[in-house]
Amino acid sequence: MDIYGLVSGPLVWVALVVFGLGLIYQARQFLADTRIQEVVRPPASVLGKVESPKTLSLADISNSFFGVHPVMAVVTTIFHVFLIMLPIFLLGHNVLLEESTGFSLFVFPEIVADILTLLVILGGVFFFLRRVLVRRVRAITSLYDYIILAIVVAPFVTGYMATQQWLDYDTILILHILAGELMLMAIPFTKLKHGLLLFLYRYLMNYEHCLGSGTRVWSYNQAK
Repeated sequence: MDIYGLVSGPLVWVALVVFGLGLIYQARQFLADTRIQEVVRPPASVLGKVESPKTLSLADISNSFFGVHPVMAVVTTIFHVFLIMLPIFLLGHNVLLEESTGFSLFVFPEIVADILTLLVILGGVFFFLRRVLVRRVRAITSLYDYIILAIVVAPFVTGYMATQQWLDYDTILILHILAGELMLMAIPFTKLKHGLLLFLYRYLMNYEHCLGSGTRVWSYNQAK
């Protein structure tokens, strides 16, 4: 079997299995590290005195992440949204999906895909420069953070190089596939997992900007 056949065949399935089982493991670990806590509601007499929630005001927005760090908020939002959407709605990926399963999804036009890919790459450059130039961020940055950033950006850099046919196309395509597989396998076992497990935390955890039931809290072993 040639190298392309290996990375585009068996290794893809290895990456998907590691990704899926890794997320299942992390979800089970989350449930093991938390416990259900009964939500204690105040008596009706107290509830009657509670003021109705305020509507969102300009002061609330100015005190939020978007108000305090607007540039960081915009770059982070764009980066994370298209980091997830691009691989799903790219033409090349959907061609492979259709060949494997018989169906495909909506795809971005080529020019739109190129622009969005460049935005993700520029977002990676922004985060890299922020870690290098901003003192308070540099102080808590380690080699691990740079490696994670490289793992995230590499599939987009190599993918853009492949679509533009820079350097040797076959070599860049193989590197692109390997970079994507590496990122998939890294997601469940690095800080990258927060992008997917965030929804689990925000829906189930109490006191953490809960968006759902909020019935779970962290479990701590008490010293005997």
